[in-house]
Amino acid sequence: MSTGSPVGSHRVVSPAGVLPQAADQLDDTPDTAENEVRIRVERLNLDAASYRQLHTAHSGDGPAIRAAVLDLIERRGKMHNPETGSGGMLIGTVDAVGERSPLGLEPGQKIATLVSLTLTPLRIDDGLARWDGLSEQIPTSGHAVLFARSIAAVLPDDLPEELALAVFDVCGAPALVRRTVLRKTSARRARCTVAVLGAAGKSGSLSLAAAHDARAATVLGVVRDDAEAARLKATGLADRIAVADATDPLALAEAVTDALDGRGADVTVVCVDVPGCEHGAILATGTGGTVVFFSMATSFPAAALGAEGLAADVEMLIGNGYVPGHADYALSLMAANPPLRELFEARIGGGE
Repeated sequence: MSTGSPVGSHRVVSPAGVLPQAADQLDDTPDTAENEVRIRVERLNLDAASYRQLHTAHSGDGPAIRAAVLDLIERRGKMHNPETGSGGMLIGTVDAVGERSPLGLEPGQKIATLVSLTLTPLRIDDGLARWDGLSEQIPTSGHAVLFARSIAAVLPDDLPEELALAVFDVCGAPALVRRTVLRKTSARRARCTVAVLGAAGKSGSLSLAAAHDARAATVLGVVRDDAEAARLKATGLADRIAVADATDPLALAEAVTDALDGRGADVTVVCVDVPGCEHGAILATGTGGTVVFFSMATSFPAAALGAEGLAADVEMLIGNGYVPGHADYALSLMAANPPLRELFEARIGGGE
C-alpha cells in the first residue's frame, strides 16, 4: 500500500464516506500502508458494557459468547458490538512499522492499543480457541492495524500483561475526572464533592483514586449491593459509600443526597456498565454541577432530554477515553494505591 489516510478512511469497506468507527466493515488485510503499524495480537479486552450485553444475550453460555464475538470480528473486520456500539482494546507485539508512521513504535515492542477496537482493523487466526467466553479478556492470535492518528502505549515492565491491559482499557476515566474536579474547584474556589456510580469496577475505582488525587472534599462511592460495599470499604478508596440501584433515578438521588448531607454532588461520574443510569445521575447532581458519562451503556439522547425535562442546570461531559497523558497517569495511581491494584487483580482473577 501507499501512504494511507491518517484517520484510516482508506480501510473502510462500507459504507463509503465514513470514518472507521462508523463503518460496517473494515479492510483487515495484513498489508500495511507507509503510515500504518501492524500488531501481532496476543490478547483482546472487551469493554465492560459490550461483554455484559453479550453475556446477557447468550445467557452466560461461554461457547455461544465466543461464537458471537468471532462472528462479529470476521464479518466486520473489527470487534464492534452493534448493540452497545463499543468494542474494547488489545495488547500485542509490533510486527511491522511503515516508514512514514508518526507513532514512534519499533518492531518487537510489546504494546497496548489505546484506541477502540471499534475502529481497529482486526483479523483473528485461531478461532478464539483458547477463550472460554466467560471473561472480558481474550487470549488469541491474529493481527491488527494502527493508523497515523492512533494511540498506543508500551507495556510497563513492572505489571503483568493482564493487569496492564485492564488499566489501559479504562485509563481515560481517571484523567478526565482529575481534570474535571480541578477545573470545578478552581471555578468555585472551593473543594468539591464527587460521587462515582459503579465505584467498585475498573473505571470507577480509578475515578475514586483520581478524585482524591485532585483533592476533592468528599469522595462518595456508589455500588449496587452490600458485597460490593464491603469490598470497596476494605480499599479505603471512598470517604463514604452508598448502596443503590443506579437505574432507579429516585432511589439513586436519595442515596447520594443522604450520603452527602442533603446536597447533590458537584461532580457525578457514571461508570456503570448497564443502560438506564442517565436520569438518576442527573438527579443526584447539584445545580451547576457536572455529570461525566464514562460508560458505553449511556444513551446520550436520554441524558440530554432527561436533563431538559427535569429542568436540571448541569453540565454533561462525554468521557471519550482520551486525555493527554492518561495512560501514565492511570499507572501512577495504580502504583500509589496498593488496594486499587488488589481490586483490579481480583477482577482479573474472576472476582466480582
